[in-house]
Amino acid sequence: MDVYINDIAAFLPNEPVTNDAIETVLGAVQNIPSPIKDRILKNNGIEKRYYAIDRKTGDLNYTNAQLTAEAVKRLKPYEGFSVNDIECLCCGTSMADVILPGHGLMVQGELGIPACEVITTAGICLCGITSLKAAYANVALGISNNAVSTGSELASSLLRSNFFEHLQGNPDLRHHPILAFESDFLRWMLSDAAGAVFMSGRKNQNGLSLKVEWIESISYAGQMETCMYAGAVKKADGTLVGWRQLASLAEALAGNFFALKQDTAILNREIVRVTVDLGLGRVIKKRNLQADDIDWYLPHYSSDFFRDKIYKAMEGINFKVPYDKWFTNLAYKGNTGSASIYVMMEEIFHSDKLKKGQKILCFIPESGRFSVAYVLLTVV
Repeated sequence: MDVYINDIAAFLPNEPVTNDAIETVLGAVQNIPSPIKDRILKNNGIEKRYYAIDRKTGDLNYTNAQLTAEAVKRLKPYEGFSVNDIECLCCGTSMADVILPGHGLMVQGELGIPACEVITTAGICLCGITSLKAAYANVALGISNNAVSTGSELASSLLRSNFFEHLQGNPDLRHHPILAFESDFLRWMLSDAAGAVFMSGRKNQNGLSLKVEWIESISYAGQMETCMYAGAVKKADGTLVGWRQLASLAEALAGNFFALKQDTAILNREIVRVTVDLGLGRVIKKRNLQADDIDWYLPHYSSDFFRDKIYKAMEGINFKVPYDKWFTNLAYKGNTGSASIYVMMEEIFHSDKLKKGQKILCFIPESGRFSVAYVLLTVV
């Protein structure tokens, strides 16, 4: 069965935060300004982002489930639809509000909707696409008449300075009070958002829809070392020690196990090679994909630092898509992980840029242990 995207919605909390206000909102760790912030912001090209943080109190004013529910409630696929009509709800996020129950169940609870199938997908940037694929498959197989997929992130909950207050007095930090680069780096890269997609087996009667041609999701974790992680520390041999392997929770807190971390050396060396040279090369061969057929290219890259590198890598495998076909809103909506592709799709879907017959290629890499997804859509 053909599957169509009938509407896309996004929710970005509160007012945008500019670069000159970012450390005021997140706070300075141990009251010492970050020495790398300006360099990271210059490289990533992000000028504005959104945080679910009350600027007056510094407290979170949305949970991850609430962010997601807000996006879902903004869906308007056709007249007469309400969230109570959802038959299958698929929700992806990097870090849910609670360890259990699953994120999707917490979103259903926030929505207060009737009984339906609920699926939760885990991961980092790619879990928004795995939730999309689960929703797509439900409709394509005729299991559900409609499905909603979401991607959401509440990164700020792990980025605020008070998240690191327990490190005060740690002997490893006494003479080096600033966070290790692998954690401080991500404080200036990530932000909050949620997106939602409504799919069904019929096109919109009025206005455009997006036909889902295919979704390819590829993992190289069998060959690659862990790059981005939380709840662990990385050993010299590249393996992880997880927090549950420790003797006590206090040991995990003191060791900063719960902070987000990224091995930037491996990231810079491998992300383009794996996701473009290997991943896109595989998809081109499998799907007989031609660069000339692509009208819009939606790349989710974490930083403007990778823009030219991705372009040159695509050119290197004879898949050149000119920059005037690229669409990204990283600069003014931020890097929102699994929500990013939804936030991009929502903006272009509700713009006047799309024309009947155009093809949209979405690129979603994940550095967790190096995975990538490509999605092909046709405007109908």
